[in-house]
Amino acid sequence: MLLAAATAALMINLFTGAPLLALWVGSRVQTTTTLSMLGLVTVLAVLIVIVAILVVLLVWVESAYKAATGEPQTRRRAPWMRSLRDESEEAYRGRTPLTGFEKVLVAVVLLGVAAFETWFFLFAGSPFGPAP
Repeated sequence: MLLAAATAALMINLFTGAPLLALWVGSRVQTTTTLSMLGLVTVLAVLIVIVAILVVLLVWVESAYKAATGEPQTRRRAPWMRSLRDESEEAYRGRTPLTGFEKVLVAVVLLGVAAFETWFFLFAGSPFGPAP
């Protein structure tokens, strides 16, 4: 449960906490009310660093999850680095279902999308003002 909670917290902060913190740091660097290159570069740099840290922590939590559940720790290979000739029907049928870690990631993303759509369609209002 702790690993699932850590995964959820890291994923939520990946979408909300990191951008908000980067914007806050950029606002502290900004000296004028108009956008400056210093503020923009600061926001981008802080965002890159925070996201990189959160991704490393997510990889660490996934490794801890695999160690706790006894799953084999295999080397990752990006899908676009594999040859399509390696995909046989036996390999496709032999794929494993999602792990608990992956299920938490999917659930957090789906909840985030649902929350955004709810806000956008029900609470955001029209950008054009009231209908005539």
